[in-house]
Amino acid sequence: MKRQPTEEVRRVTTKAVAAFKEKGRAIACLTAYDFLTAKLLDQAGVDIILVGDSLGMVFQGHETTLPVTLDEMIYHAKAVVRGVERAMVIVDMPFMSYQADAQEGFRNAGRIMKETGAGGVKVEGGREVTEMIRLTTGSGIPVMGHIGLMPQSIHRYGGYQPRGATKEEARRILADARALEEAGVFAIVLEKIPAALAARVTASVKVPTIGIGAGPRCDGQILVVSDMLGLYEEFRPRFVRRYAALADTIRTAVETYVKNVREGTFPSKQESY
Repeated sequence: MKRQPTEEVRRVTTKAVAAFKEKGRAIACLTAYDFLTAKLLDQAGVDIILVGDSLGMVFQGHETTLPVTLDEMIYHAKAVVRGVERAMVIVDMPFMSYQADAQEGFRNAGRIMKETGAGGVKVEGGREVTEMIRLTTGSGIPVMGHIGLMPQSIHRYGGYQPRGATKEEARRILADARALEEAGVFAIVLEKIPAALAARVTASVKVPTIGIGAGPRCDGQILVVSDMLGLYEEFRPRFVRRYAALADTIRTAVETYVKNVREGTFPSKQESY
C-alpha cells in the first residue's frame, strides 16, 4: 500500500480518520495512561491515543487486563484528555462493562464520554457485540472495534497465540469485521492475526483498520507505549519494535541520584537556597 505524505489536521476526528484511509495516509496510534505521556505523544504527532485496559498490566502490575474497572478507565482517561490538543482519544471499555447487556454497555459508554471528554470508546468482539455498538453509535458515540486476539477473552483462548490461522477462524474474523462495519464502528483494531488475513480484512471494509501484530497492510498501526519505549520488560512479543530503552535510562539515572545523595554531592551549593 503506497503511503502519502502526512497532512496536518488541527484536530483528529472520525471524519479525519476516514479521510486518512481514503487518501492512503497511515494512521499512527499509541496507548497512554497519564497526562505527561499523553502530552508528549500528542506533541509528537500521534493521531489516535488509546487509553487501553493494558494499563492493568503495564501500570497496575496485573497478569491480564481483566481486573481493570470502569472507574479506573475513567480516571486515567480524564488525565490523558487533559494532555491532548490534536489527537483523538479513545477509551477501552473494560471487561464486563458491556458484554452482559447491550443497554448496560451503552450506558457505560455514555458515562465514559460524559465524564472524560474522550472522542470515543473501543470494544472487543465481533457479531456478539453489534447490538451494543448499534445502540452506542446510534446515539452519536464513536466506537472502535477490536477483533483477532482479544485480551479480555484470554482465558477462552488459553494464551496469547495468534488468531486466524485456520480457514474457519479466518472466515469468522472476516465476517466479524463486516458485521462491525455494518453496526457503525469508525475503525477496527486487528490484533495478532496473519498479515495476509489483515490485508483481506482491510480491503473488505471501508472503515480503517489499525494493526497490532497484523502486518504492514493495515491502514494504521498501534503499540503499547510502554513496550515501544522499552519500559515494560516482562513481555516482548515479536511485533513490538523498541524505539528506546527507557528502563535502562531510568535505572541509570536513579542509581546516579542515589549515589550522589549518599556521597553528599547532591544538592550542591548552587542547588541550595
